[in-house]
Amino acid sequence: MRAISSMATRHLLGDLFTAASAAGLPPVDLTSVGGVDAAARVADGEPFDLVILADDALHRLAADGRVAADTVTPLVLSQVAAAIPAEGEGPAARAEGSAFPDTAGFRAALRAADRIGYSTGPSGTALIRMIEAWALRDELGPRLVQARPGVPVATLLARGEVAIGLQQLSELVGQPGIRILGVLPEDSAIDTVFSGAVATAAADPVGAAALLAFLASAEAAPVKAAHSFAAP
Repeated sequence: MRAISSMATRHLLGDLFTAASAAGLPPVDLTSVGGVDAAARVADGEPFDLVILADDALHRLAADGRVAADTVTPLVLSQVAAAIPAEGEGPAARAEGSAFPDTAGFRAALRAADRIGYSTGPSGTALIRMIEAWALRDELGPRLVQARPGVPVATLLARGEVAIGLQQLSELVGQPGIRILGVLPEDSAIDTVFSGAVATAAADPVGAAALLAFLASAEAAPVKAAHSFAAP
């Protein structure tokens, strides 16, 4: 059984597929790459059984006939958080609550930072749209540093290449050399739903559907919470 996902869900899926195998479901060979690259590989016809990506990307693949539209299933909700460098600290712990009191505080933090790290994929796209809506693209644009596909924003922070970093909370938790400030405030939250679907090129569509059902089941919920994902 072959599955492909973005980097944002790789650790979660590794544990979920281990649990699924223990429950008697087929073992999974998981490939995790940047979300843009994953969608491109599926769009190019590379054979996978399961595809787990941001919901909007999956629906585009469904429209192109690359995944079965009637199998698209929301699995988890991922929130974007803010973090700063913290040299010498161990694995970053989740911070409860918001990183900033409101959008004004978030905007002020970005304007005060000399370098701002952000990711590829839907969360990065949403951040750029927000900055443009604030009419700050000209001011902040030269200071924006986009991590390469597959490179965590935490890496940029730990290396001191950026002063503040924004990425999905699940990608920041457990990374060394950073301190998580919290998720973005409610009035400027960036939330991404990750969904799964059976690929139309699946060698075992029945087995893939069974795995997808497990990923969406109540049995999988504790694993999702342990990885800092919420219910969709």
